Amino acid sequence: MSDAPKAPAPAGRAAAKKELPEHLKAYKHVWTFVEQERGQVHPVSWELLGAGRELANKLRVDLAAVVVGEPGEATQAVVREAFCYGADLVYLVADDLLKDYRNESYTKALTDLVNVYKPEILMLGATTLGRDLAGSVATTLLTGLTADCTELDVDAEGSLAATRPTFGGSLLCTIFTLNYRPQMATVRPRVMPMPERVEKPLGRVIEHPLGLVEDDIITKVLSFLPDRDSSKSNLAYADVVVAGGLGLGSPENFQLVRQLASVIGAEYGCSRPLVQKGWVTSDRQIGQTGKTIRPKLYIAAGISGAIQHRVGVEGADYILAINTDKNAPIFDFAHLGVITDAVRLLPALTEAFRKRLSPNQRDRLAS
Repeated sequence: MSDAPKAPAPAGRAAAKKELPEHLKAYKHVWTFVEQERGQVHPVSWELLGAGRELANKLRVDLAAVVVGEPGEATQAVVREAFCYGADLVYLVADDLLKDYRNESYTKALTDLVNVYKPEILMLGATTLGRDLAGSVATTLLTGLTADCTELDVDAEGSLAATRPTFGGSLLCTIFTLNYRPQMATVRPRVMPMPERVEKPLGRVIEHPLGLVEDDIITKVLSFLPDRDSSKSNLAYADVVVAGGLGLGSPENFQLVRQLASVIGAEYGCSRPLVQKGWVTSDRQIGQTGKTIRPKLYIAAGISGAIQHRVGVEGADYILAINTDKNAPIFDFAHLGVITDAVRLLPALTEAFRKRLSPNQRDRLAS
């Protein structure tokens, strides 16, 4: 996915690889955990099914979706959708105790499934829920976990090659879990492309009991408050994004980014230094420690394009970079680069779009 520098694999890795212990040879197939709360599936789950399909095809094994939740039509709808996004079969744990996410109950459900049905690869979204669950499951299973991956593949020997940023984002390192199973990885939303949904009939569903009672679970859910903060950004799933960096010079100049975004119906974002300086709130940060985006159009104004930012934006269909430094790294991966002062160009772009676009056209551009 990226041609950024990667840390070399250890010399003689293939030669030093031990044969899997006999009790691990039974581990087969690729699993994706489908993250859902009250029937609402996080889109990263479908993105991972798309990535899992490629891995399963290379390994010539099945792709399975894991659905955990309360019994009922909402959970059954999630099961049906999993087949439409490419699953060959679904493992289902449905219990009233799984209505709300609690680490203990979900860890029990997922570790039990792994111990009984033995997948060789298990992937989860690097969301708040997914990160919490993945770490707990990997610790319980005594296996490895590669977090926040930007690329997944399998090598010639069938081992999962999980690539992630390391050394503060200056390198991309490929990590192997050679002698433990399952091989686990989390992937951030929007790193992988969304697969095409294809209408399919219900396939094979394997139901597994939870085997817990309420008294077994220490954490109690007192109430459920949905997140309805409309002020938060929708950067990850925006089709057009305008972002600014330190090259803008001041928080006042960042308003030029917001103005252009408003005129073309886009979301606006920023690079990490602007959050660190307090110019922009953290929910608008794009990059390794912020949001990963895959817009149709990304306009980067005054952003140098270091690897930390690059891993968050290189999935964009089209990148327009504006920077005064002709040697800025962002020009290495931008589709179009303009070497000029963004503070001068942004108002001109805004005015040009304002004259050319009617309100309806702006809505269409954003959608």
